[in-house]
Amino acid sequence: KLVIDTEAGTVTCSRPDAPERTFPLYSGEGFRAVSDVWLRQQWNQMHWRSFSWFGLQMMQFPEDVLRLQEVLVALRPDVIVETGVHGGGSTAFFASVCRLLGHGRVISIDITISAEVRRAVEAGPFADLVTLIEGDSAAQDTVAAVRRLIRPGERAFVFLDSDHSRAHVLRELEAYADLVAEGCYMVATDGVMGVLADTPNGLPQWREDNPAEAARDFAARHAEFAIRRPRALFGEEHVVETLTYWPDAWLLRLPTTG
Repeated sequence: KLVIDTEAGTVTCSRPDAPERTFPLYSGEGFRAVSDVWLRQQWNQMHWRSFSWFGLQMMQFPEDVLRLQEVLVALRPDVIVETGVHGGGSTAFFASVCRLLGHGRVISIDITISAEVRRAVEAGPFADLVTLIEGDSAAQDTVAAVRRLIRPGERAFVFLDSDHSRAHVLRELEAYADLVAEGCYMVATDGVMGVLADTPNGLPQWREDNPAEAARDFAARHAEFAIRRPRALFGEEHVVETLTYWPDAWLLRLPTTG
């Protein structure tokens, strides 16, 4: 239970298994408490469906997109492998970052790519940087097609945003892990589903059936990867780690030791 008293300037948090706590509304603790509720509310209102990139729908949480840009600019990967095209906005986003960097290209995969989205991507300003592949992103033939497009020695960054079931994401993680260069990431997006299970538009099974659970399972079995959120370039002390759709999403390929 959360009680926000704007007149008193306080936030009071209570739960059955912990003592009641009251924080100043404009404190770090108050911001975190309000942010947790706001994140669930704005997701349930489908606010995240209202964004686009170069005219293509981009169903992402804007703060995550800005953090993603920071990482891509720092890493300058040779290839970005994206699973889940949907409206094409994320594909256009990745390709536009490559264009601005003057480096890199995008391989985007989805089980079905609509003719409208395909036309828009292929007629768009970044068409020369994008390869679209239609098929199950975790299927052997699809993964093989992706591998053929990546040259030896190229540094790949993998972004998983297709079927968000735990089982499918695990299949994707296993399929693409060895493409990820040391110091680069696989990002298993939308683990926020785990905290949205009890919202009106959520589903109870999401508590356990979500990408964050898949990422944790994968990291526990693969010592060469660690769940490690990238630090902000500026103001890291102000970051609220729960204010994201991607909790426990960032799987970093660790440098080889010895």
